[in-house]
Amino acid sequence: MNATPYKINVAQQVLDDLQTRLANTRWTSEMPGAGWDTGTNLEYLQSLTQYWHDGFDWRKQETTLNGFSQFHAAVDGLDIHFVHERGKGDSPMPLILLHGFPDSFVRFAKVIPLLTDPAAHGGDASDAFDVIVPSLPGYGFSERPTTPGVTMRVADMLTKLVTETLRYDRFAAAGGDIGSDIVQQMATTYPDRLTGIHLTGVPYRNYSMFLKTGDMSQLSEPEHGYLKAGQDWGMREGAYAMLQSTKPQTLAYGLNDSPVGLAAWIVEKFRAWSDCDGDVEKRFSKDELLTNITIYWATETINSAFRYYYEVAQSLPPPLPDPVVTPTGFTIFPKDITPAPREWAARFFGNITRWESAPSGGHFAAMEEPEWFVQEIRAFFRPLR
Repeated sequence: MNATPYKINVAQQVLDDLQTRLANTRWTSEMPGAGWDTGTNLEYLQSLTQYWHDGFDWRKQETTLNGFSQFHAAVDGLDIHFVHERGKGDSPMPLILLHGFPDSFVRFAKVIPLLTDPAAHGGDASDAFDVIVPSLPGYGFSERPTTPGVTMRVADMLTKLVTETLRYDRFAAAGGDIGSDIVQQMATTYPDRLTGIHLTGVPYRNYSMFLKTGDMSQLSEPEHGYLKAGQDWGMREGAYAMLQSTKPQTLAYGLNDSPVGLAAWIVEKFRAWSDCDGDVEKRFSKDELLTNITIYWATETINSAFRYYYEVAQSLPPPLPDPVVTPTGFTIFPKDITPAPREWAARFFGNITRWESAPSGGHFAAMEEPEWFVQEIRAFFRPLR
């Protein structure tokens, strides 16, 4: 399970084909005045597509990403791509950062330098981390699984990546979205390996399992409000998850064939789930949006990314797990998807040592509020060093 250095180098024929497809887009119509109410706005998507075709420089973004130390390693028969940046300071703490959907390892690009070299960014060298940022299996530059069930083994695989490939005895973990679910599974299965965990939300799988197996009579008023808000959000915004969880293959044909379709699917989520007041470019530049989208396009991983949703949904709901005993920190960002109250989190995490609310930011916290995210990571893990 040795790691091999890796550099991103998307084949030129892939980029040329992308240009041709963008130029030949067959646009659909839009109801006058619809804005974003019926989905991704036509005018905005056309402007993003025009920039993708005429202004976006993938090679420039590729060079920037290749400034990180990247590797590939085979774990349980699957090739995993990851960034591994060593910290600059006394005894850096190993920290794995886990992304979700519809983003990629670039979710953490802004925070890696701040975490590895705090002294160079106004911090204290004693807060340095060795940062590991994998692309989840089936995402980005990691291998696409060809057999079912990998989803249920991701926590095991990434723990092996840290402990066996990189040979860290104990490590810290942080994540959001799907990444938070994986971090919870790591802490449940390998409590002796985890120094502490930090999350930006309570993993959604707990919500799903509680609805099926939990005792509603035990819930507090804020918890009932949270579940109701989650159900309301699901009716307004959750069709994507239902489709990805039930018939992902049907959707994937279109998104794997049409770059504009792929961009529409992804950018809608970045707008709806971020603290942008309806203007997605208040939080993300066109270059940031298109770098993430191009990774999905170039690697043809939208279908394999959907697989996490499908396999979790199709698995039988297990009994509610015992609360995690590993020291746990939460930073709640106000415009995230239905932020949970602390008493809900305490049902699943029995050792919450830090619970903070950020003044702004949404689902993609490390991209939207990198300084605040880093401040919280440093503060939570400092007593655990």
